Amino acid sequence: MSRRSGILEFAVLGLLRESPMHGYELRKRLNTSLGVFRAFSYGTLYPCLKTLVANGWLIEEAGNTPEDALTAPLTGRRAKIVYRLTAEGKEHFEELLSQTGPDAYEDETFAARFAFFGQTSRDVRMRVLEGRRSRLEERLEKMRASLARTRERLDDYTLELQRHGMESVEREVRWLNELIESERAGRDLRGSVSGETAQQDTTSGATGGLPRPGKIPGTDTPDDTAT
Repeated sequence: MSRRSGILEFAVLGLLRESPMHGYELRKRLNTSLGVFRAFSYGTLYPCLKTLVANGWLIEEAGNTPEDALTAPLTGRRAKIVYRLTAEGKEHFEELLSQTGPDAYEDETFAARFAFFGQTSRDVRMRVLEGRRSRLEERLEKMRASLARTRERLDDYTLELQRHGMESVEREVRWLNELIESERAGRDLRGSVSGETAQQDTTSGATGGLPRPGKIPGTDTPDDTAT
């Protein structure tokens, strides 16, 4: 399984943990809430859903909304399929949430992981954030070294483009520093100290859903946890 398809499976499981959805609803949420999936089509989503069903992580059910009940007989089409997370699927998603290896720090993977930080325990969030920061600091060091070696051979526009890239990485590192400081202080992203109940919900994964729209620095992915 490719990394990109693995990210899609992770995101689908995470969204369905909130509530069952039609394929159309899922695609809409993927496109609007997670920018990394804006280019994904039904042709990519449905094979993913079939794989998750075959693995026993999802089940398919006939739609039971009033709209489905009225539309299907009139059009002669089957009711929409609703996808629901199974107990095994929930367990698998929680296992994926707990992973903090190097793949969690990559650009696309990190964006998807961050979107589900509301369902992730604090210690895992810290390891992912610190790993991402370390990865970007390494990248920044290489960019600075490369620029120092080639500065005299670059035209003004190429030089400006490289500076822009460095500034984007520097901006994300600053953002990560702020997030890490907030996590260490036990604060949520609104600046208030999390209460005991909220902390229990976060640890258990009870705080569900994608946060409100914003943007993750250095990516094209909305940061739904920004206020």
